[in-house]
Amino acid sequence: MSVKFSAGEVFQMAQDIERNGARFYRKAAQGFTGQPAREMLLSLAAMEDDHLATFTDMKDGLSTREQESPVFDPFGESEMYLKTMASTHVFDTRKDPSESLTGEETLREILKTAIGLEKDSIIFYLGLRSAIGPNLGKERLDDIIEEEFRHIALLSDKLGELTP
Repeated sequence: MSVKFSAGEVFQMAQDIERNGARFYRKAAQGFTGQPAREMLLSLAAMEDDHLATFTDMKDGLSTREQESPVFDPFGESEMYLKTMASTHVFDTRKDPSESLTGEETLREILKTAIGLEKDSIIFYLGLRSAIGPNLGKERLDDIIEEEFRHIALLSDKLGELTP
């Protein structure tokens, strides 16, 4: 069975994830009057904006083949992953995580949530990676995964700086 999943579609999902991340941090910042926490969250939102721009540039740099060609998946592994993702709601790029914020969260809670979202992103991208052929942008998807790992490291550092 073939899976019609292009690198262009993956980059569109990455753009949606980054937009959601920026909204999450901006909404979280609204719950803080203290400058350090508010500034940090707005800085994280700006980083998501930068990543959105990076992924937009990466998508724009795809060849026509990378954007349009379906990838053959003879064992149906990509389809199985996508079905699992859909049935268990592992990650939904259309869902806005900022909608779950009440404004009562602590900075520690927000950072832990953000780390979880970044981990979900990595799992999502690793699963999608199998749907992209080697000459159809797979290495570009690896760049996205690397970016998400850097996000986790940064958020973990910020979390570690907080006093319990």
